[in-house]
Amino acid sequence: MNQMTLQDRLMNGRKVCVIGAGTMGGGIAAHLANLGFQVSLLDLTEESVRSAFDRTKSARPPHFFVKQTADQVKLASIDNGLHLISEADWVCEAIVEKPDVKRALFEKLEGIISDSTLISTNTSGLELARLLEGRSDSFAARFFGTHFFNPPRYLKLLELIDTDRTDVALLPIVTEFLEKRVGKRVVRAKDTPGFIANRFGMWSMFHAVHVAEKLQLSVELVDEITGPFLGRPKSASFRLNDIVGLDIMEDIAANQLARCPNDPYIGTLTTPRSIQYLRSNGHIGNKVGKGYYERVGNEFMVFDLLTNAYRPAFKQDYETLSSNAKLPFGERLRSALSAKDEVGEFLRLYLLPTLRYADYLKDEISYSITDFDNVMKWGFGWQVGPFETIDAIGSDLVFPTPKKYFVNGTQLKTDESGYSSVPIQPEYRALADYPVTETYGSLLLRDLGDGVSSIEFSTKMGVVTPAGVADLTQFLEEGRKGPFVLSNSGRAFSVGFDLKFFLAAIEAGDWLGIEKALRGLQGLGNKLSQSPVVAAVHGYALGGGFELAMNCQRVVALADATIGLPEAKVGLLPGGKGVTLMRMRTQDTPNVTKQAVVNLAEGATFTNAVEAHIHNYLTDEDTIVFHPDLLVTKAKEVALSTSPRHMPAFKPLAPFVNGMIEEEISRKVKEGTLTAYDEFIASHYRFIFTKSTSYEDLPRLEIERFLVLCQRPETKARIAHMLETGKPLRN
Repeated sequence: MNQMTLQDRLMNGRKVCVIGAGTMGGGIAAHLANLGFQVSLLDLTEESVRSAFDRTKSARPPHFFVKQTADQVKLASIDNGLHLISEADWVCEAIVEKPDVKRALFEKLEGIISDSTLISTNTSGLELARLLEGRSDSFAARFFGTHFFNPPRYLKLLELIDTDRTDVALLPIVTEFLEKRVGKRVVRAKDTPGFIANRFGMWSMFHAVHVAEKLQLSVELVDEITGPFLGRPKSASFRLNDIVGLDIMEDIAANQLARCPNDPYIGTLTTPRSIQYLRSNGHIGNKVGKGYYERVGNEFMVFDLLTNAYRPAFKQDYETLSSNAKLPFGERLRSALSAKDEVGEFLRLYLLPTLRYADYLKDEISYSITDFDNVMKWGFGWQVGPFETIDAIGSDLVFPTPKKYFVNGTQLKTDESGYSSVPIQPEYRALADYPVTETYGSLLLRDLGDGVSSIEFSTKMGVVTPAGVADLTQFLEEGRKGPFVLSNSGRAFSVGFDLKFFLAAIEAGDWLGIEKALRGLQGLGNKLSQSPVVAAVHGYALGGGFELAMNCQRVVALADATIGLPEAKVGLLPGGKGVTLMRMRTQDTPNVTKQAVVNLAEGATFTNAVEAHIHNYLTDEDTIVFHPDLLVTKAKEVALSTSPRHMPAFKPLAPFVNGMIEEEISRKVKEGTLTAYDEFIASHYRFIFTKSTSYEDLPRLEIERFLVLCQRPETKARIAHMLETGKPLRN
């Protein structure tokens, strides 16, 4: 086998063939197509692959960033798609979890693919060594387990499994390919039942149910304990069970029960009585709309573990949860573990055995405790891994003989023979991992290295305030040496300009104050466009916050960022040059211009950066990052090579464009998409787009029309309603 040829194909090739069009196969195909690979998806028959792919295209949350990408995936039966297999740089198998069926497929593949093709299986727990029975050494040398997590677009973990027949020289090559080109965080796992995620993670899920049943606790209480309080996602325990599917949980558990007879903890994977009852009634979770939770209208009904009946959800306050919620993680849990109530009792029976089980398994299933922790953090969304948790709460609560797992950047070896260094991957550092080096008014500065600094607003969710605008303007006017990355270490880049400021000013009739704030925002936009500043956008990038990003020399956007200018939903329009820039970006094509006005009038937001780019909220000069942990690294790279953004010359719009826009807005009002007040707001967008006479005229008209809207009672009502409810008012 020519390793360099395989390496070249992985680093430069684009063709991937996914075999098996079920839930996982379809999701993997969609993820790879999103990334720009030429993807073929094969199944037993033409009918089965098309039927399955229809389900992939209609999945919620969506597998594809934009619908057009799905059209690029080639579909075929296995027998009719042999040429697609032979051409592929990587063949990823994701068929039914039956060893004999997989082995039969691999026998067929070996006669088709070249000796420089990567082959992998997406099995969630079958032993790879068994799947390779009868295969040549060449085939086995480049065969891996690539265990994606569902849905692949959203979950960044990938467990990489090799065997004793794998060419170890390929491990770093395949790992780099999966991390750099497939956008995953890779953890190498041992070829053991369930690998790390399903062996330990599924056990933890089952254990929570057993303890809840034993203590006769409510589903809601357990989810309240095992969600953010325990440093885990809001899906917690029972919501997570519904997401995974009770049938899938039982199938994985049955496989491990059969394959791990000598594991003293394995009995936990016997089916809890509530899962038995729900499965017998077909209530297997979200995919059928009913499991431990059932949505009825706008309310959630909850399965009662005592009565086996659904009832309305209720919330009960527990002092242990409320009084400890804001404490640091370790203090919070240590305190809760000592509580003499249901919370403390649950944690003692659930958390402590779970941590002991992780310690029992560590050498058998993982190569390091850091890998073990990372699987639970990247695959299950835990903020703190099990071994980090033991250190945080104190191992004296867990074991008779205390011990430390992490000391001064080293980690205990899984066989406890000593300590080894924790691998450092600086390219994956999040903004919060860089220490704050300076506080400048309401701004925080961090040193990203190589002469690049980050700037962020210290406000909650990156809200832009007049004070923040003044601080950033003054900072840039000082002439400090850049380049800079404008970003946020929280969950959002920015949710927009402070609506409370506008409501207070409207109520006071302070129109000059509003005009001053808008001039400040536009002035900051001008300053950003002239300074070496790159915006690193993630989470929510909306309204005035996104206008600042648009004015930067470049935007580097995480693919799953929610991007938009939704000001119309609060009765306003973008006053920080958002309208100006959208007018300039769309002036060449009448239909594109029309759609831009419609988007603004609807207050459109786009749930991903790919769609935002299609609608010109991002330009070809901007960058979309598909790896969730490489945003800062990419933004820094762009900042070091940035140059002023290209601004086209202003072009007057043809007179008929005004009529096109007016006609489209009227149509949307008639169909109920827009209200009469939306139409009024749209008329101001239309005026700015079509009646402006120069580039300099555009920001002036923005402020003029913004002030007109501020004096309307409908706008005041929309702002007040949004602040009160978090939802738009359609008046």
